[in-house]
Amino acid sequence: MTKPATINPRIIEGLYCEALVLSDEVRAAFDLSGRLDETGRGESAARVALSCEALRTTTRMMHAIAWLLNHRAYFAGELSEFQLRRHGRLAPDYPTADPERLALLHVDLRSLIAATERFYARLVRIDRGWRERDPATPGAIDRLRERLQQAVMPPGR
Repeated sequence: MTKPATINPRIIEGLYCEALVLSDEVRAAFDLSGRLDETGRGESAARVALSCEALRTTTRMMHAIAWLLNHRAYFAGELSEFQLRRHGRLAPDYPTADPERLALLHVDLRSLIAATERFYARLVRIDRGWRERDPATPGAIDRLRERLQQAVMPPGR
């Protein structure tokens, strides 16, 4: 079994820059003021698909950026590890694009949506590895039980 990689400020900064670029591409691609007109008035299914996937994709990137900002705050000393572990969690089962709706979108949009899904999946793998980085270390409940046991049964008994 391989040891999970640690997260360090350089990794987080690189991912943060990548997320900002990807988010800007998403914003530009889903600028609905022009895109809805491109789908035409009679293509309501395409309009719904565009709106739904725009919302899903931008939300995915907002979650990714929030996760990265939490890690940046941790490395800047603004969050404790406890706070980061408790509140800086990514949803591992965030929904991917709907295949039927994707089929109604332009190939460039499908490609961009897939790129955001791959990016988010990378962050989920990094988050999972970071959370499981030292499984041999007892958790808070195990440490509390140990302290209680020592208090009830002092050493030497």
